Amino acid sequence: MPDHRVRRAEESDVNAIVTLVHELAEYERAADECHLTADQLRAALFCESPALFAHVADLDGEVVGCALWFKNFSTWHGTHGVYLEDLYVQPDARGSGLGKALLTALAEECVARGYARLEWWVLNWNEPAIGLYESLDAVPMDEWTVYRLTGAALNRLAGTQAEATNN
Repeated sequence: MPDHRVRRAEESDVNAIVTLVHELAEYERAADECHLTADQLRAALFCESPALFAHVADLDGEVVGCALWFKNFSTWHGTHGVYLEDLYVQPDARGSGLGKALLTALAEECVARGYARLEWWVLNWNEPAIGLYESLDAVPMDEWTVYRLTGAALNRLAGTQAEATNN
């Protein structure tokens, strides 16, 4: 049975979600790397063909948690999945089952749409989150290493590709 405290995000939730994302960045010791604005999030979530989706956890009319996600694709399964970008519940609301309820809502999205999987990353030091995920029988993908290109490295590679294409 769906948890009535969790629902799809509405446009009126945008400011609260931005606040939660910034709180998450602070919790993850990366506050200076988070530059999300309400305008950016509103445009991403509520455009004509959104590529980003959100659920919120609401306690007594106040948004205290969120899950931001997008579709990925499994070439091995030949179907989409859900990639959970951010999951956050404010400290005062932790232990109330809202983290699990947000994950349950995403699992329901997957099953209802015939998606093959739900996946996410977690920082190695985030023991409370890891404990929750393991209690749900989530499996760590230890054999994979995440790589990322940003900033100057991303621009260099793009410039290299552009030069190679022009020659």
